Amino acid sequence: MAEPEMDGIAWSAAADSLVRGAARTGNDHGSERIITNGVNHSPADGVLARVRTLLPDFTGALQRVAEQVLADPAAASRATIVELAERSGTSPATITRFCRAVGFDGYADLRLGIASETGRARSAGWTVDIGREIQPEDPLERVLGQIMAADTRAMHDTATLLDLGEVERAAGAIAVAPRVNIFGASGSALVGEEMQFSLHRIGIPVWAWTDVHNGLASAALSRPGDVALGISHSGETGETIELLAEANSRGATTIALTSFPRSPLAELADIVLLTATQATTFRPDALSARHPQLVVLDLLYVAVAQRTHERSHAAFQRTAQAVHGHKAAKDS
Repeated sequence: MAEPEMDGIAWSAAADSLVRGAARTGNDHGSERIITNGVNHSPADGVLARVRTLLPDFTGALQRVAEQVLADPAAASRATIVELAERSGTSPATITRFCRAVGFDGYADLRLGIASETGRARSAGWTVDIGREIQPEDPLERVLGQIMAADTRAMHDTATLLDLGEVERAAGAIAVAPRVNIFGASGSALVGEEMQFSLHRIGIPVWAWTDVHNGLASAALSRPGDVALGISHSGETGETIELLAEANSRGATTIALTSFPRSPLAELADIVLLTATQATTFRPDALSARHPQLVVLDLLYVAVAQRTHERSHAAFQRTAQAVHGHKAAKDS
């Protein structure tokens, strides 16, 4: 059943800002790019990741369309606009609005983008078991296949969403920062500690804080030129937002690593690095975010090391020599 006329009002409240945030721009090769909520991508790339990222901002009819597309992308790529409207309980007009909200001129372009993406996924094996619930009696071979498929898809979607220009900015700021603070809670704290370990090994003055009081004290001592990195999949973790806000108020350059570009953490930060997730049974989004987060931070770490090559190389040599005596002796 199609939604009532009030759907247009609901759409305006939920997605009009998204449409205003979508623009087209050219690149050096003349090919068209789409910028949706600060995310730069080509029209056919990362359609499902884009929909998944924007899903929390949709309400009512637009949300139902997004959920229908994500539930069965292959069917959506084959459906007519009327069929997709019927399956989502909306109207063709809402489908057209949905296309605009995710950066497409019309339904034909959306179908083409989804079809192209699902075709690549099938050829790469990403669709194996994705969306299927893992049952307690499933053999580990099937579970492994599902986890590998989900993580591979999440990595691909993250690469599509990630703005490399933002990574460049973040790396440049960290490379010259007198002090780098990393904030995160729970699973994000573990990811932050991994980044702290990596940067520490190349001589970057970096601290990872999991205790709010200690983190706030460090954030309050921030100065212009310092960097604060806040990690939160949802972008809504209160402690991380508070810590990043304190560092921001003291003049530090703030970086957010999150899956949601319109989250409070992202809106607070100077630089936003986006990740994508692909949840599976027993691994909801927050847990599934770990590997994409590590990939983005690995890229950021390497970018910093490139900019501090001589210092990084010397630091590696010294740290390797310092711990060498504690490694097990090899057989001669």
